[in-house]
Amino acid sequence: MKIYAVGGAIRDELLGVPVSDRDYVVVGATPEQMVAQGYRPVGKDFPVFLHPATQEEYALARTERKTAAGYHGFQFYYAPDVTLEEDLARRDLTINAMAREVRPDGELTGPVIDPFDGQRDLAEKRFRHVGEAFVEDPVRILRLARFAARFHDFDVAPDTLALMKTMVAAGEVDSLVPERVWQEISRGLMENKPSRMFAALRDCGALARVLPEVDALFGVAQRADYHPEVDTGVHVMMVVDYAAARGYALAVRFAALTHDLGKATTPADVLPRHVGHEMRSVDLLRPMCERLRVPNECRDLALLVAREHGNIHRVLEMGAAALVRLLERSDALRKPARFAEALQACESDARGRLGFEMREYPQAERLRVALVAARAVDAGAIAQAQAQQGQGQAQEGKPAGAEKIKEAVHRARVAAVAAALGQAPDALSEDAGAS
Repeated sequence: MKIYAVGGAIRDELLGVPVSDRDYVVVGATPEQMVAQGYRPVGKDFPVFLHPATQEEYALARTERKTAAGYHGFQFYYAPDVTLEEDLARRDLTINAMAREVRPDGELTGPVIDPFDGQRDLAEKRFRHVGEAFVEDPVRILRLARFAARFHDFDVAPDTLALMKTMVAAGEVDSLVPERVWQEISRGLMENKPSRMFAALRDCGALARVLPEVDALFGVAQRADYHPEVDTGVHVMMVVDYAAARGYALAVRFAALTHDLGKATTPADVLPRHVGHEMRSVDLLRPMCERLRVPNECRDLALLVAREHGNIHRVLEMGAAALVRLLERSDALRKPARFAEALQACESDARGRLGFEMREYPQAERLRVALVAARAVDAGAIAQAQAQQGQGQAQEGKPAGAEKIKEAVHRARVAAVAAALGQAPDALSEDAGAS
C-alpha cells in the first residue's frame, strides 16, 4: 500500500504558489484495509476515506468508464491492482495529473511522478488534456475555463480546444445541472481575471449554452463617447476584471457581469444607444438567476444594480428629493451594506472602460453622504409626533395617517440630505436627472 499526493497540490508546489489543501490517492489497498487502519469511509460513488487524525480525504486509486450522457454517467473500478498511472490517466489536464509519494509522517518524498508531461506544460503555460477520455465529462470544460481565470497567462492547446468544441457540438454541455454550472462560474468569478474564463467558454461555444445572456452581449455596438471599447461584451469583461482587481465580493462581481444584459435586446433602429436597457436587463436576469439557482444575496444585488446603475451614474445631476427616492427605492436605509456593494459594482461599471480606469467616481461619495444623512432621521420620533397630532384614524385596514407619516419621514430625509450636501432650501423639490 502506497499513498500519493496528486493533482493541484503538486501543480501549485511547482508553480511556487501556496498549497491550501491536498488530494491523496491510495494504491494497493482495499476498503477493508483502510477501515482496519482507522480510516472512516465517506465516499458515495467510489471509496473515499477520512484520515483518522487529520480528517483529510484519501481515495482509492480507480479507473472510470463512460456509460451514459452527462457527468453522472460513469462506472468506476477500484481494486489493489489499479496503478497510480491508471488513476492519473483519468484526470482532466496534464498539469493536474502529477503526483508525489507521501511518507508515513505526511511529508512528500521522491521526485514528481509525471507520466503525461505536466511539468512541460506548466513551463510552456499550456492547458492540455491528458487523454481522449477528456470528452466524457462536460464539467471539464467549466474547470478548464476556471483555471484560465486563475492562470490567465496560460493558453489552451489547439487539440484540447478541438475536443471542447466537439463536446459542445455533441450536446454534452447541455446535460450539466444548474447547480454545477453556478458552482464553477462563481468560483471562476472569484479568480484573478474572470474574463479569461468567459473567453475560454466562448472560444469553444460553451458560453452560448451555459450563459446565453452573456454570450449575446458580444458584438453589440454601443456609444463610443461612453464606451471607447465599443463592444458591449468587451466592456462587461473589463467591468468584471476591475471588480476582481479590487477584491470585491462574489455578489459584486456577479452584478458587474449581469448589469448590461438588456443591451443585447436593444432594437436595432436605436443602436448604438441603449435607452431603457436597465429594465430589459432585469427581465433577462430574473429567469437566468432562477435557472442557475443563484443564491439570493447575489441575485438581489444583481437585480438592484441592473435596475439602478444608470440612475446611480447620474446622481450628480439630482437634487435631494431625487436622491432620497433613489435610496428608498434601493432599500438602502434598511440595507446599507448591500447598497455599498451596489456602489462598488457601479464604480466598476464606470471604470471598466478603455481610458476610464483611473477616473474619479464622485457619485459614490455623494450617495454615501446622502445615505448617512437620511439614516440619521429618527422615523420613530416623527411617527410619534404625527400620532400625537391625532393622525391615527384607521384607513383601509392600516393605522390612520400611515401615508402622512411616510410623507413626513420622506420630507425630513430630503431636508437632512439637502443640508448635508449644502443645497439651498429651494433645491428640496428639484428632481434633476432621471430617478
